[in-house]
Amino acid sequence: MAGPAALLASISHQLRGLRTLRLLLGVGPQGDEAMACGPPRRPRPTAQTQTAGAGGSRHGAGDAHELGRTWGPEAEGKASGESPGGEAPGAARPGTLREAALRSKLARVAGAAARLVEAEQTLLLPLLQEHPFPVHLKDSIEFRNICSRMALQKEGQQFDRDLHEAHQCLKTIIEKLICSLAVFPSESYSPVRSTLRQILQNLLAI
Repeated sequence: MAGPAALLASISHQLRGLRTLRLLLGVGPQGDEAMACGPPRRPRPTAQTQTAGAGGSRHGAGDAHELGRTWGPEAEGKASGESPGGEAPGAARPGTLREAALRSKLARVAGAAARLVEAEQTLLLPLLQEHPFPVHLKDSIEFRNICSRMALQKEGQQFDRDLHEAHQCLKTIIEKLICSLAVFPSESYSPVRSTLRQILQNLLAI
């Protein structure tokens, strides 16, 4: 597919995947900067949020945090009936470091996806209206599907695999965009090529 309509469709699928990643992280729609820097800190509960949690009648950031706790060793421990109450004070729970590493990688993948969407909307779309080039829609659909699958997983190993696949799929999307732009030697394409290469470089460092 080629042209603005193809890119807009691709962006739409990427955004759906990105929203899922944000829910897993427990951040709002404007959480791109926090995701780029790493996993966000969970705010301390206030009387209002405690009341909302007890009543179950309010929805918002609290729901996102609950979604963020549906994966990883902590959730697995709850599912198996294990309780951290018997641990000695100051003792590190098994899997804590692994869960933190997973959350950090998830945050960085989401941050890369957010920067990619921004580059596509602000830099690629105007150029595409002048000079259409191929857009590989199926990769963005696959990214969305992987993210949706991640939201349903409760097993740590499966979540690891899905997160790796999401990382690789995002890498493929960026590489194909760079390849499509390579046929245009015009200097007007230099900023977007440079931006995509920087996003790819950051993604490869994860």
